[in-house]
Amino acid sequence: MPSPTDAFLADMLPRQTAAERAIHQGDQEPRAALWSQADPVSLFGAWLPIRTGWADVSAAFKRVAAQFSDSREYRFEVIAAGASGDLAYTIGFEHNTVSLNGKPTTYTLRATHVYRRENGEWKIVHRHADRPPDEPAPEAGFTGTHSR
Repeated sequence: MPSPTDAFLADMLPRQTAAERAIHQGDQEPRAALWSQADPVSLFGAWLPIRTGWADVSAAFKRVAAQFSDSREYRFEVIAAGASGDLAYTIGFEHNTVSLNGKPTTYTLRATHVYRRENGEWKIVHRHADRPPDEPAPEAGFTGTHSR
């Protein structure tokens, strides 16, 4: 029998990876579907301001999706994860090769997610992503005033 963490990862990671690939193709709907719409939810973006509350978070997803296209590779490298009861977390690196504002770029982000089980389904309630200290900013440049 799998551990709670293994069961959580087996359920959530394939769906989350597919959703991240979709937002990097310009489609924010799969990512939004994985998030809780019940506050509190929060988004601490990689390059831009903090967003709290479902209205702000979902609006940020739309703006982010509009800047990405042509996702060629997205991979989430899990460094640590845990699940207990109705809460779980992942910590890892997101490796991405994509077009940002029409310009091809490759970058890595450190990403932490917190999940809450709602009605038997895991939902994301928090994301914090930033560049590792030794990672340069994408050459294409993320624009706007909203979180990633």
